[in-house]
Amino acid sequence: MTAVILDGLVLGLQFGLLGVGMTLVYGLGGVLNLAHGQIAVFGAIVTSLAMTSGARAFWAALIGVAFAGLVGLLLDRTLMRPVYRREGEERVLLGLLLTLGVGFVIEGLLVWRYPIQQLSLNIGGSAVEILGVRMRTGSLLASVISVAVAVVLVLFFRYTSLGKAVRSVIQDEVGARLVGVNPNAVRSLIFFVSAALAGLVAVTRSMTSPILVTAGVNLTILALIVTVVGGLGSVSGAFLAGLLLGVVHTVSSFLIGSYITTIVLLAAAALTIVLRPAGLLGRPG
Repeated sequence: MTAVILDGLVLGLQFGLLGVGMTLVYGLGGVLNLAHGQIAVFGAIVTSLAMTSGARAFWAALIGVAFAGLVGLLLDRTLMRPVYRREGEERVLLGLLLTLGVGFVIEGLLVWRYPIQQLSLNIGGSAVEILGVRMRTGSLLASVISVAVAVVLVLFFRYTSLGKAVRSVIQDEVGARLVGVNPNAVRSLIFFVSAALAGLVAVTRSMTSPILVTAGVNLTILALIVTVVGGLGSVSGAFLAGLLLGVVHTVSSFLIGSYITTIVLLAAAALTIVLRPAGLLGRPG
């Protein structure tokens, strides 16, 4: 069981980063990006194509993550502009419809153009023993990358002027404008960061299991579950929910099979909504 829990923590770190990207976009723009998973897969496929063209894995991964970020930036600069001019439920619904359509388009193009393409990064090296369990090098590397990125994000939002500007827009957009912060520029930055994080999650996930061109919908569902459980707009909540749901995912797969794991995760999200509608670390109202 120790091995299962360790695998769950590895997966949970990736879930956390996936949820952070989605919750940041929601916190800034009030939009749930339903193309989040497809953007992640796009980054993975670009990485795979770069490696096929002869690029080393490290540079190919950087290219894939950067292209995923650029797709997010393009989405913000085009389709999201009319969304931001709406208010309340109208903004939420229009954002859902547009990003859902973008997700279908991205997945459709990938399936049409690269139907059998996938990303699977085989990390060499011998297994490392942790708590009496031999962990694969790929799992450890994915965990180290996820933790490092999480630490960078915490330091960025807490100590940099730009990070404080992002937090100010999340807390009070009108007040942020009054002190000279440009919400549009901040949203563009965060859309890029969110999409790049999605691409990074796909790359690190490929170190333990292949990423197929059809994996986008599942990744989007996972991101939504993590975001809801953690609390919409809460970065720390997304990390916590990711870790918890990663362990639930692996334990459920071990005990009752992977075919019903998504149902278990949805049940966990529903239970969270009933017991704590704002999420684990979300703010009520």
